[in-house]
Amino acid sequence: MRRICISALLLSALPVAAGAGPLQITPGAYQGSERQNPYKQADPAGDPAAPVYTAAQPDLGGGFLQFLFGGPPQASAPRAWQPAPEPVPQALPAIFSNDPGQAVDPTSTEDGTHQPVDPKFNRQVVDYSGKEVPGTIVIDTPHKFLYLVEAGGKAMRYGIGVGRQGFTWAGVKSISAKREWPDWRPPDDMLARQPALPRFMAGGPDNPLGARAMYLGSTLYRIHGSNEPWTIGHNVSSGCIRLRNADVIDLYSRVKVGTKVVVM
Repeated sequence: MRRICISALLLSALPVAAGAGPLQITPGAYQGSERQNPYKQADPAGDPAAPVYTAAQPDLGGGFLQFLFGGPPQASAPRAWQPAPEPVPQALPAIFSNDPGQAVDPTSTEDGTHQPVDPKFNRQVVDYSGKEVPGTIVIDTPHKFLYLVEAGGKAMRYGIGVGRQGFTWAGVKSISAKREWPDWRPPDDMLARQPALPRFMAGGPDNPLGARAMYLGSTLYRIHGSNEPWTIGHNVSSGCIRLRNADVIDLYSRVKVGTKVVVM
């Protein structure tokens, strides 16, 4: 009885297929539709990767006969994987002169560049007639020069950047510590003026303390390098004495902990 029912079902479905067109089982029914093989590499000579062909599905009108003779529906091609967009890093606030509280960069020009440093601030040996003994550092704040006194009435002179208005100072200190590529932690009063500053910056080329630092007594002042060499010869800092990195490396190699520093 079951065989009779199945046969009747098949016979009743044949007119549907006939209405949809004759069943094609010849090789012409399998004219390939081209798709690219994602794992095939292009020929080194420049020929494109060989295409992969898949048999076209015959049109049987859908329904039960389509399922029997056409096979299951073809799965759609998977979507190409797309990486998630990388987060945009948040830039640190600009750090000018160790203290972004300064509103204007005195060295900037209209086109966004910086004025060249006056050649007089280049490192050079000069005559020295002061009373300080050789090995002493003398800082001439008004004229933006640092002198390392040498024997024979000579001194090595460096151009420096000094404190801006309200941040200059004078006195006698000594070098209490030396650091190469020092880390930077803004002091509390600087953070109060600019709360967005990072609380810590590791030593490196972008660090505002530059390549070397020599700490003065127990104060927060330092003689240090700078990642802003164009500021040499200007009143720009919060009281520290800054040199170009090449100059601070040279000075660092010539002095030791305990060196006397006279700031005028």
